[in-house]
Amino acid sequence: MNIAERYIRLAHAIDAHAPGFIDGYGGPQEWADRDRRDPGQLRREAADLARRVEDVPEADRRAWLTVQVRAMQTMTRLLDGEQLRYSDEVRGLYDIEPRRADHAALEASLQIMEDALPGTGPLVHRKNALRDRVTVPPSALLDVTAPILAELRERTRARFGLPQGEGFSIGLVSGKPWSGYNWPLGGLQSRIDINTDLPVTLTALPDLMAHEGYPGHHTEHSTKEARLVRERGWLEHHIQLINAPECVVSEGVAMNALDAVMSREELHSWLTGELAVRAGLDPDDVAAMLRVAEAQSSMKGVSGAAAMLLHEDGRPEAEVIEFLSRYNVVSEEHARKNLEFITQPNLRAYIFTYAVGSDLVRGFMASHGQDAFGRLLTEPLTPGQLEMQVPVA
Repeated sequence: MNIAERYIRLAHAIDAHAPGFIDGYGGPQEWADRDRRDPGQLRREAADLARRVEDVPEADRRAWLTVQVRAMQTMTRLLDGEQLRYSDEVRGLYDIEPRRADHAALEASLQIMEDALPGTGPLVHRKNALRDRVTVPPSALLDVTAPILAELRERTRARFGLPQGEGFSIGLVSGKPWSGYNWPLGGLQSRIDINTDLPVTLTALPDLMAHEGYPGHHTEHSTKEARLVRERGWLEHHIQLINAPECVVSEGVAMNALDAVMSREELHSWLTGELAVRAGLDPDDVAAMLRVAEAQSSMKGVSGAAAMLLHEDGRPEAEVIEFLSRYNVVSEEHARKNLEFITQPNLRAYIFTYAVGSDLVRGFMASHGQDAFGRLLTEPLTPGQLEMQVPVA
């Protein structure tokens, strides 16, 4: 049995105990064996796989498999009943350090938002009032999204290239703990879902479509399938795991996707011009919401900090909801939606992939230029390699 088959079979065995561990799979169906085995047996299989990875001849393939299998070992330890400190769980699954918030910086960001929001009264009320004026109703979402995707796809194709035959479907869902999701389906295809439980603003749509589609998750998954699976025969890339270091790089790519193909000036002009007209919104309201979004971008670590309060420090949920409400500047209802994400078993440690991944990828791009983004779409780089600033090939 080759290394890819062992890796994929073990992933399915883990998923049988922890549904959702596999985010997407497009490989041989005979490898998708979900027969439940004893967690102790899975733990031994993960240790054996780690030893076999040491013999993989290709250095870049071996480095990627090493951290991925280490995450599998962490998962099997948890399944076998071992109690890990929350911060150790994050390290073991994602090969990163969980971060705590700088309260002084958060308070400074609140003041920036205070100055950016029009009107008087409580900050969250002013933000929600502005948000409501730039919200795209669910009935119009797909119509407004279509030209955004078309523009982002063309820019991605021109700058980085796209595999022949790639594509995805898009739909609206509810009852989910996330705002949008890309489901890798294999065969260069994926499905993008937009959650309509909470308002979707026009100003958020280009970033959401870049994040989930072009040149974010869909682009990365389909490009790596074409380059790594079809060209190099590394069949382990048929599968995507939700609790593994690959997600740190993937979320880092997605968090920086819009900046990789469009300048902030272009985005501002597009949103306050063509897209505002298409959505039937006041360009001045759109411009004001852009200023608020810019102010809030410095507060991207709030959810991770809340997760540390809850899982590491054992603080009560009421205190965590108050923290989320204050620093995300949202209603209690919205804060409870945030809490739902960080308490979901497969997502509770995942929350750090966004902020940490974003910073790692942004640092990599700053050191090596925008063309370095193309490497992240095609090569199996790890969080540790980005931290060490691997040289451009």
